[in-house]
Amino acid sequence: MSLGNDSTRLGVPAPVTARVSATRTGILVGAVLALTWIVLGFWAFVFVVVAMALGAVIGRALDGRLDIAALVGAFRGKRSSS
Repeated sequence: MSLGNDSTRLGVPAPVTARVSATRTGILVGAVLALTWIVLGFWAFVFVVVAMALGAVIGRALDGRLDIAALVGAFRGKRSSS
């Protein structure tokens, strides 16, 4: 009996490659925000929103989908040629 490279024979599930849809992500974010507001109050809700936005910006920068220099330039009032 050869085990080979088939990880399912060893009882290890195959990696999931399906992407999570934007609808599911939106539902999850909405649920987290709603529960935060209900359980912890308004200011905790505001904190969670700011933290989520900051996390999204950092994630996009790490993925290479956000140009930090262009973003800083936009906040400073500089125009971009691209």
